[in-house]
Amino acid sequence: MKSKQRFGDLRVMTDDQLSDELLKLKKEQFNLRFQRATGQLENTSRVRVVRRDIARVKTVAAQKRAAAKK
Repeated sequence: MKSKQRFGDLRVMTDDQLSDELLKLKKEQFNLRFQRATGQLENTSRVRVVRRDIARVKTVAAQKRAAAKK
């Protein structure tokens, strides 16, 4: 049920806020990949969570663009 709550939070964001959130998540993903490559990553499940959050942000942004087109 956590993802439904996350979608609700994302749907009320503006396009600028969504792009900022996406940028923040991509930076975190880069840092996690770097930590994994150097053997410093302790919480390996965070990689999966961040990847799915990026997908959620992209999905909501695409839905907003499609709704604005109509």
